[in-house]
Amino acid sequence: MSHDLHEQNRRSWNHATRAHNAHKGDQAAFLRGGGSTLFPEELELLGELRGKRVVHLQCNAGQDTLSLAARGAQVTGVDISDEAIDFARELARGSGIAATFERGDVFAWLGATTEQFDIAFSSYGAIAWLSDLPTWARGVARILAPGGRLVVVEFHPVLYLFDDDGRIGTGCARGGKGARLDNPQGIGDYVALSQGALPAGEHIETAPFENPEACHEWDWSLADIVDAVARAGLRIETVREWPYANGCKFFPNMVALDGRRWALAPGSPKVPLMYGLVASRYK
Repeated sequence: MSHDLHEQNRRSWNHATRAHNAHKGDQAAFLRGGGSTLFPEELELLGELRGKRVVHLQCNAGQDTLSLAARGAQVTGVDISDEAIDFARELARGSGIAATFERGDVFAWLGATTEQFDIAFSSYGAIAWLSDLPTWARGVARILAPGGRLVVVEFHPVLYLFDDDGRIGTGCARGGKGARLDNPQGIGDYVALSQGALPAGEHIETAPFENPEACHEWDWSLADIVDAVARAGLRIETVREWPYANGCKFFPNMVALDGRRWALAPGSPKVPLMYGLVASRYK
């Protein structure tokens, strides 16, 4: 396990989380007033949430976690970033929505918890921060109650075919298998780039952000995650793909769609930009 690299990512995420939340205005009031940061795609795959025990793995600053709890779930959010968990706990208090937040490396947490859950949820940019996908999948299988489900909604690896300007054929067509990707510039301010498409109320412009801490990601293909989940003993039930990105503007030439979605520029290949996966533990 890459503990030192995970710790470096924790420091990078602490800086990035402060920058991201600086754009989002009064998030507690947004949630308190019935606002939700969830998209229809994950809600469809999650199904009925009322009374369900849900763990939101790599929950970041808790907005989606609390949106799950507002639908009646008993939710635990887990994240490596001190800044994210501190913010999430304050957001829970300010919004009046009950949830539990635990700070920790997801691998250590999965190995140590004695709780079992009906749903383990992972979404939007989480998989790339996993240094060991098979170990993660086995950990998820261990904490699921009989009949419990893993639900993943993620950005599609096909995005790596494009360069930073959204041109296909000049990007890096990577092959997955957990290759490490080192970024000396650290985690950037994707909230600013998405121009308010991430739901949380008013979008506030701030000064450009530079992260002083580098970060490390890992390259996993869709085949990698399906294989890891299946080998962990979970039954694959659903795999879906969508031709747009929820809430995240990856390239400057992307086109805004209804529902806070972004599509590739006109004339681009028709490729999936997100995928969803549901897998269950045998009863």
